[in-house]
Amino acid sequence: MATPFTPRFKSASGNRPYQRGRFVKPEAKHRINRYITSPVVRVVGDNIDPDKAVMDTKDALAMAETRGLDLVEISATANPPVVKIVDYQKFLYEQKRKEKEIKAKSVKVVVKEIRLGPQTDDHDFNFKLNHARKFLQDGAKVKVDVFFKGRTIVYKEQGEQVLLKFAEALLEYGKPEAMPKMEGKRMLMIIQPVKKSKQKDAKN
Repeated sequence: MATPFTPRFKSASGNRPYQRGRFVKPEAKHRINRYITSPVVRVVGDNIDPDKAVMDTKDALAMAETRGLDLVEISATANPPVVKIVDYQKFLYEQKRKEKEIKAKSVKVVVKEIRLGPQTDDHDFNFKLNHARKFLQDGAKVKVDVFFKGRTIVYKEQGEQVLLKFAEALLEYGKPEAMPKMEGKRMLMIIQPVKKSKQKDAKN
């Protein structure tokens, strides 16, 4: 006669085994169910009385088991640690979905560099102007600088005029974050792109 199967693990109440993968090891950044080490926790979630939220961990585990859900630690540094009664797999899905949304919203800022001279000729000026216009249309910032080599440092005013002329020629596509400033032997200015809708308005 076959011996009936006896579950190895018992629930917090000691009466029934955990269901739905209750003893699956959680991801490293979370403690769930039996991996929660604090003897006392604060439970948050639906249908939780705030006045009775602080309880022994074993009671919180029993409550989660009764609902067929998991006990997930969401704030380990709180005193006592804060836990939530949820479906752990759904909890992970929501966490990853939010992380993806945040990542999608955080736009990486690209900065392109263009160098001019204090006495840049018209051909070189226009050539680099076209590059800067393309960078701004693509959403990148443009850091344009005038490098003063050797005794050309005496042409600082001329260098500033070159930068301002460059910025003025790009007003349809970008605007300076600040006036030109000296950094060592360079005078530089950063031009940030304007929104595409403003570019269209400028063309019209």
